[in-house]
Amino acid sequence: MKKTKNSIMNINQDKGFTLLEILIAMLILTVAILSLVSVTVMVIKGNSLNKMRNTATTLAKDQMEAVKNQAQTNFDNIVNLTETSITGFPGYERQQTVTTITGNSFCTGSAAPLPCCTGSGTGDCPDKKKNIAMQVRWQWQGNYHYVTLDTIITK
Repeated sequence: MKKTKNSIMNINQDKGFTLLEILIAMLILTVAILSLVSVTVMVIKGNSLNKMRNTATTLAKDQMEAVKNQAQTNFDNIVNLTETSITGFPGYERQQTVTTITGNSFCTGSAAPLPCCTGSGTGDCPDKKKNIAMQVRWQWQGNYHYVTLDTIITK
């Protein structure tokens, strides 16, 4: 009989985890892992969008430099370009908007008088300046995204 009592006492004194404790620990770990997966997916999407934005910015800068170079030799032929696809970059489109700066539109305000103006900023600017807006557009996850660069060029 004494052996039976010792056996029963040994069972009650066993150290370890109960099934309920193991299930709760597994639930906590599952929630933590699912949260990490969700954050990882958001980081991957953010990185992908940033890569596309960097590509679009580079494409806009390259075209803007080409326009600046053209201004030195062929200023009068710098005109608006409608959205066109970009060779070697499927899914990207570029649009160039050119506005000739005339009159004293840039001769007023805090920066007046600018070099294009005469006297106190009330004169006219010769047609030797153009505002160039270069926009590159792409579609990602059903939404259009844009990068726009602006500059003023002179003849």
